[in-house]
Amino acid sequence: MDALVVRDFHKSYGKHVGVDGISFNVKHGEIFGLIGPNGAGKTTTLRVLSTLLTVTSGDLVVYGKSVVKEPNEVRRIISYLPEDAGAYKNLTGRQYLDFIASFFANGEDRRKMVVRGIEISGLNERIDSKVDTYSKGMTRRLLISRAIMTNPRFAILDEVTSGLDVVNASEIRQIIKEMARSGVTILLSSHNMFEVEHLCDRVALINKGKIVAEGTPSDLKRRYNTTNLEDVFTKVVKG
Repeated sequence: MDALVVRDFHKSYGKHVGVDGISFNVKHGEIFGLIGPNGAGKTTTLRVLSTLLTVTSGDLVVYGKSVVKEPNEVRRIISYLPEDAGAYKNLTGRQYLDFIASFFANGEDRRKMVVRGIEISGLNERIDSKVDTYSKGMTRRLLISRAIMTNPRFAILDEVTSGLDVVNASEIRQIIKEMARSGVTILLSSHNMFEVEHLCDRVALINKGKIVAEGTPSDLKRRYNTTNLEDVFTKVVKG
């Protein structure tokens, strides 16, 4: 079974077409990149997949569960980390993870979930400090651990290293690789083509609401006669 099957998916806002009949699939255990310029339909697709927006037509099916017909079932198996996600600054890192865990588990299971979140974050020495004392990189690590500690089958990550320095971004990418190795399927959106090229097994490029190229980074570079994915992106978007 594919982790995700997108079938002729359309999303419109009145007369404006945000996504125009896209179809693609994500295999179990893949890191799949959905890339494109601003306004291309990436974030709309991620928000529909995470059940925050409704579908105009078509369907998105996550491990056999329809976003259209079974949104509650989909929510049980996904985790969504948007680009603009934040944590409650008046809580400590531990309190924040415990607050999130309370929605998913009770008693010993809840405690174990928090312990796992702390391990994933790597913030052991600062986990009992308030979030408002964290750097941007530390906050992002906390948010990623929140997204992973619930044991999702499918993780949706939007611009996960946006604004981070080189060291923090590298550490976050390593966490993502470890997620995939543990069996979590990942749908990743990023403007950082270096990140996409080195993390993703396959990539779909969306432009003006349509999928205009799809394949492994190596396949795309050969197809468009380039040495890097950034040049592929530029060629495809400029037509």
